Amino acid sequence: MSTKKDEQRRIKEEKHAAELRKSKLGSLLAKVAAGILIPLVVGVLLYGFFTNGQAVPPGAVGEADHVRGNAAAAVTVTVYADFQCPACREETNLVARAWPRIRDKVAFVFRHYPLDIHNHAFTAARYAEAAAKQGKFWEMHDSLYADQALWSAVDDPLPFFDGYATQLSLNVEQLHADMELPEVRAKILADQRGGTRARVLGTPTIFINGRPIPNPATPADLIAAIDKAAAG
Repeated sequence: MSTKKDEQRRIKEEKHAAELRKSKLGSLLAKVAAGILIPLVVGVLLYGFFTNGQAVPPGAVGEADHVRGNAAAAVTVTVYADFQCPACREETNLVARAWPRIRDKVAFVFRHYPLDIHNHAFTAARYAEAAAKQGKFWEMHDSLYADQALWSAVDDPLPFFDGYATQLSLNVEQLHADMELPEVRAKILADQRGGTRARVLGTPTIFINGRPIPNPATPADLIAAIDKAAAG
């Protein structure tokens, strides 16, 4: 016949056994998690190094950057932009108007900064990066901005994007394949990371020789800012 003291001992032993099982299970889960997470972290780091995933600050020009103008110029203009952003389209038009006066003075760099509020922006960036594989980044860049009001308003912009590719004499099948490359996604995400580290808060954000400037209101404002940087 068990006594009250025996019952208390039994309950205590059961609690102790349960604690041991819980401790062993926690240790096992920790080992499993480490076995999964450590290779995953290493994989992410290697992915960044080997897929053009390294973020570049706005004052530098990376190997994967898209540059127009004079690559050897003393002035670097870096723009972080979103293809679906109306203000970015206006900035692109402003740069185009100033371009005859600045093209020989600057290395003009485009960096991706697609915003979450623009549902087609990341896809547009992938199309532009894939077009770059066929040497037509800037042509796709210009097409996307020129027709932004059209493709931004539809649920499925892909027919528009494919149409631009056809107009630019791109191999559309190859374009679609290149869009799926890890390095394409990595480049866009690296641009975003670099912009965030440089305190980009919205688009467009413009840097001249690594320093942010107020968005110019006119082509003359941009030309003046570039001339000032060149003189300084």
